[in-house]
Amino acid sequence: MIIPKLIRSFLGGFILVTAAQAADATLDLPYTPGPFAPSWKALQEGYQSPEWYRDAKFGIWAHWGPQSQAEFGDWYGRNLYIQGHKQNKYHVKTYGHPSEFGFKDLCNAWKAENLRPDELMETYKAAGARYFVAMANHHDNFDLWNSRHQPWNSVNVGPKRDIIGAWSKAAANAGLRFGVSIHASSAWSWFEVSRLSDTDGPRAGVTYDGNLTREDGKGKWWEGLDPQDLYAQHGHKISPAVLNRKEAWKNPGDLPSPAYSRKFYDRVRDLVEVYNPDIVYFDDSRVPLEQVNEGYGLHIFADVYNRSIARNGGINQAVVNTKRLNEDQRKALVYDFEVGVPRGILPEPWQVDACIGAWHYLEGAKYKSAEQVVRALSDVVSKNGNLLLSIPLRADGTLDDQGRKILGSVGDWLRTNGEAIYATRPWTRFGEGPSSEADIPEIAKGGIPLYQKAPYTAQDIRFTKRGTTLYAIVMDWPADGRVLLRSLPSGAQGQNAASKVRMLGSEGELRFQQTDKGLSVEMPEKRPGDIAYVLQIDGVLATAP
Repeated sequence: MIIPKLIRSFLGGFILVTAAQAADATLDLPYTPGPFAPSWKALQEGYQSPEWYRDAKFGIWAHWGPQSQAEFGDWYGRNLYIQGHKQNKYHVKTYGHPSEFGFKDLCNAWKAENLRPDELMETYKAAGARYFVAMANHHDNFDLWNSRHQPWNSVNVGPKRDIIGAWSKAAANAGLRFGVSIHASSAWSWFEVSRLSDTDGPRAGVTYDGNLTREDGKGKWWEGLDPQDLYAQHGHKISPAVLNRKEAWKNPGDLPSPAYSRKFYDRVRDLVEVYNPDIVYFDDSRVPLEQVNEGYGLHIFADVYNRSIARNGGINQAVVNTKRLNEDQRKALVYDFEVGVPRGILPEPWQVDACIGAWHYLEGAKYKSAEQVVRALSDVVSKNGNLLLSIPLRADGTLDDQGRKILGSVGDWLRTNGEAIYATRPWTRFGEGPSSEADIPEIAKGGIPLYQKAPYTAQDIRFTKRGTTLYAIVMDWPADGRVLLRSLPSGAQGQNAASKVRMLGSEGELRFQQTDKGLSVEMPEKRPGDIAYVLQIDGVLATAP
């Protein structure tokens, strides 16, 4: 007898699955042979985050694909099917009714005609990025490479170009590590809205294009393609809460079919085999397709690590990111927060993914400032993390002026202060000041907000270390020209007296006094920049970590 059990879904609710569905032993999937086996135990015992990743600290992400065509924000491919939604209203006005012009047609309209990956990569590198991640597919199920298992891809439709191949080559030319992000495991339920229809108005009852099949394409631009390969519906029972994404996760209709799950698995293996990414990011909680069988994800993880070992002289250089991992699972994968950070230092390296605007390009969006990005990066690194930052691209593949300016300012700061960021490790405490002591509520996706709502002050400090050097990142300039580091009092256990203090970007040593209240430092007369200020402190750390 198979006994059902509850497991947590992607958004934190619970769904009913059988023990057979939850067990990886029921799957017979091909994967690259090697020391890693597709089990949590094997992955946890064998994995260590590669040093290049721990040293890199900062990456840029192109969260960009056919949904950017409308330049009207994130989840456009789903929301265009929800009558009354602002994106639905825009879509009907701009492109037509979704029964006639649906997401499949938007993919064809997207040409990415001005994408220049080499030029963008040089811009990202100048901004201080040490790795680059490209979105390989979103929940929209459209593959951005010459996919052997998904006909709806950027070589066959739209740009008629291998986008991932172009990104990969450009990253290699610029000397940046390359990664891919994969979001398509949820297309099965995400696109259920494509099978609905208007409930009122002149098109009431006219079904959207999510039910179309290959036979319907005769004489159309998409003749020979099957919309079911894109929308992944195949007539399955949809959730009664289809219009409420959160509730639909908790109360699904049919779970993804074996054919859908295997196709997803084969697509990921194809992507990894062809492009050999150093980072494989899954926009999933713990394991993609875990609501069906976590073995799909465990086989993928083992495949990624073993493939990296085979091509890197026996050493794994690959990173896999997923979300909502428990403490043991964080020993097998790199824990990713979405726009959140932990309250303190985590023992295992982790990552936060964030955006300066909308995830898909939104005309007129208000962006986070360079100051917010730099201070967020400083907080992340002080807690043993990396920042993966999405900079929105227009439909045609270009940066807007605002995004380019922010990248320039972040790059300027890192050229001056990068030694306090790159290749550093956390100190015994991440920081001090009001921002480190505030009782900040946790956000829905885990952690506390990456971007502080309350402004940082000169009393807010973040610490990093490199060897025997301690860095104190002062988040703002003190009005009286002096900063007190309360974490460095004289005579503290395991801590020596400071011997020298200087500010990165300024010449000469700074005056300081160390008392039982802390290390008081007199700032230089001239500021070396406009954002945050780094004190390099020698002497307090007797030995390297």
